[in-house]
Amino acid sequence: MPDIDVRLLTDKADLAEAARTFRTAMVGLPPLGPIDDALLEGLFEPDRTYGAFEDGALVGTTDSYSGRIAVPGGAWVPQAAVTHVGVLPTHTRRGIATALFNAQLAAAREQGEAVATLRASDARIYGNFGYAIANTSVGFEVDAERARLRKGIPSSGRIRLIDIDNSWPAQASIYTSQPAPRAGVIFRSRHWWHAQEARQAKSDAPAYVAVVGPAGAETGFVRYHPSSAEHWFLSSDRTIVVDDIVAHDTASYVALVAHLFSIDLPHRILFWSRPADDLLPWLFEDFRSVRVTVVRDETWLRLLDVEKALSSRSYAGPDSIVLDVADPLLPANTTRLRISRDGAEPTNLSAALATDVAAVSAAYLGGVKWWQLAHSGRLGTFDRRAVETLDALFAVPASPHSGTLF
Repeated sequence: MPDIDVRLLTDKADLAEAARTFRTAMVGLPPLGPIDDALLEGLFEPDRTYGAFEDGALVGTTDSYSGRIAVPGGAWVPQAAVTHVGVLPTHTRRGIATALFNAQLAAAREQGEAVATLRASDARIYGNFGYAIANTSVGFEVDAERARLRKGIPSSGRIRLIDIDNSWPAQASIYTSQPAPRAGVIFRSRHWWHAQEARQAKSDAPAYVAVVGPAGAETGFVRYHPSSAEHWFLSSDRTIVVDDIVAHDTASYVALVAHLFSIDLPHRILFWSRPADDLLPWLFEDFRSVRVTVVRDETWLRLLDVEKALSSRSYAGPDSIVLDVADPLLPANTTRLRISRDGAEPTNLSAALATDVAAVSAAYLGGVKWWQLAHSGRLGTFDRRAVETLDALFAVPASPHSGTLF
């Protein structure tokens, strides 16, 4: 088998080829069209793209964006948002993805990023590299003709429609200024916003943005579009799709939802990604007017620096526990920590439970319970009391959720 050379890509020609390689590997993505300097600058953050070469030809790639993720307790932890992972179909099952991830994860840890997250196109792959599903999201379908908001729900702020072409700075500002984001919310880089704007610019379908709150001090926005504009007026199944909704508080969220239901024409309104414990179904007089259409894995998470990550989040419960964490891919990440409501710190005390980095990554945000990991065989032999202690320590008041696809 020919040798595979993995290296950081900095040359524009290599980056353009990486973009093509990723789309070829994904099969179903639309073509990029001409790749110029502006497109490359929008797609790739400098010095974060890796390529795998065989006999001088690029056969696989991965890259990431630097940023932060909100964790239980309100802290922001530095993370690598991993994306554009692809190996040509002629070169799969040869260890190329392993070589790419080894280079990427080691570099991210060295740069001080405690966590890596991604959105998985194939759920069978990433567990091999220490990633685990850390939360799920749900999609809702609301019967717009049947649904009626409950009386007495707090709602405040004037709704304004703004021009979508000029709305992106406002959307980014509202998103960034969230006062208390859920665990799992991530920093949206300029590359992410650029991708949304470029996608909308290429679309023939109309789209709309409504904001709530006074100009310059908005407390929420919703971006939405019709699912099919071609036969809109004659259709008996007119559907609005909510692409993004961000609210700083419950009253703003209710105001934005009320705006959607003030639109006269749609029969259905789809919310594609909401928290598993979202308030939405409880806002209506008829709970059954809201239907869960899909439950999907959202954040795949991997701890790159277990000590840094675990010491950054908060804990509940009266007890403490000593946890051994093994990381075969990043040996320096193997550690033993004492965890209590005061935090997490290295210790030489005997461990009550030993596990691998993937299990801790799954439980990190509080979206997966330790008892689920234990009873599905992910912890091997376990002590029931230790698992109960971990569940009490890692408990969170609200389900983690990101709402950001990248």
